[in-house]
Amino acid sequence: MRTPTTLRPVALVLAAALSVATITGCAVARDQQSVGAYVDDAAITTAVKAKFVEDKTVDAGAINVQTLNGTVALSGFAKSTTERMQAERLARDVKGVRDVRNTLTVRP
Repeated sequence: MRTPTTLRPVALVLAAALSVATITGCAVARDQQSVGAYVDDAAITTAVKAKFVEDKTVDAGAINVQTLNGTVALSGFAKSTTERMQAERLARDVKGVRDVRNTLTVRP
């Protein structure tokens, strides 16, 4: 039978392991992305969506925007090739955007 004094080192090791797993877990979930890069990506996504809302030629509700390490991915549907190209143009004009992956599908 283990006494409380022998359980203490085991408990400390488990607590340390859980702390390390918790701290690094977020980075692994975001492809080793740092907290600062995650915040920057969130700001880029918000700015792109805001530009879509401001621009009356782009249906902001039909376009999904995701950003990872400065690369913006556009997915969803556009009503025309013009709307598809305008969405990409607006995304490229946002500060901090390194690249745009436009997979919008044009459908009438």
